Amino acid sequence: MKKETAIKLFQDQRVRVGWDNEKEKWYFSIIDVIGVLAENKRPRKYWSDLKSKLKIEGSQLSENIGQLKMIATDGKMRQTDVADTEQLLRLIQSIPSPKAEPFKLWLAKVGYERIEETEDPEKSFDRAMETYQKKGYSLNWINQRIKSIEVRKELTDEWDSRGVKKRTRICYSNR
Repeated sequence: MKKETAIKLFQDQRVRVGWDNEKEKWYFSIIDVIGVLAENKRPRKYWSDLKSKLKIEGSQLSENIGQLKMIATDGKMRQTDVADTEQLLRLIQSIPSPKAEPFKLWLAKVGYERIEETEDPEKSFDRAMETYQKKGYSLNWINQRIKSIEVRKELTDEWDSRGVKKRTRICYSNR
């Protein structure tokens, strides 16, 4: 299975995903995520009702949802409502379910950490160091990584000061 049409497992249940090369984003099948988190036997109906509820609440989330062709249960490619990671995390906040609760707690924690980092930017470096250590990287590797980020930042600042414009990245394929 290619990266572009991978299927992810969440708690042993399938969630169809699609990769958009142009936008460089993963897109997740909303129906699959709802089926897992809401434990609903009719996820399409649940999604339809949720879209209506979100619209009434003034959320524009459902209006910004896209569609991709994904393999359906019958094996055919069908248009499916999809959400990118940010949209998906927002959607999860709207699903009252014990399975969604760990995501909601994580989102609250990350939001709190980002607010802390705004007040004290040094905390972002501390969190980065901690994350790299948890991933098993050596202190020497971490220090070099942070130094390389600093050097790259200095380089891009120099380019900006000299008026160098950013270019769109071009990907070439052998297909």
